[in-house]
Amino acid sequence: MNRKKAIIQAVLLLFFIQGFAQQGTIFGKWKTIDDETGEAKSTVEIYKKGDKVFGKVVAITDETRQDEVCSKCKGAEKNVPVIGLNIIKDLEKDGDEYSGGTIFDPEKGKKYTAKLWLDKEDPSILHVRGYIAVFYRTQNWIRVE
Repeated sequence: MNRKKAIIQAVLLLFFIQGFAQQGTIFGKWKTIDDETGEAKSTVEIYKKGDKVFGKVVAITDETRQDEVCSKCKGAEKNVPVIGLNIIKDLEKDGDEYSGGTIFDPEKGKKYTAKLWLDKEDPSILHVRGYIAVFYRTQNWIRVE
């Protein structure tokens, strides 16, 4: 009985450590917040593949839009379901930031140069900035627990 209890405690400790470790990284699931309306739009999962960072839409907040496709996309992504779509591509770690890749807005059909970084005071907030030349927009995404 003591061995079973020790195994359960070890598993719980691993889950705790993993959750705590993710608090200081951009990896995991984030609720996207529209910077114009302040409303939650979707959930994006940010993950690492090789040396690059990607992010894909894993949920859409509005239940009436669950089957939405990317009608404004071009190329192979045109009319692909938004859920599962990689909207963040090819970012690389640069100090405390991730940059050098792109972020795509499926509603507008526009691609931007991207930069992501955690809020220094609250690591449950991810700053997501998209650039076109010298113009940019920044959204603050909230970590999904």
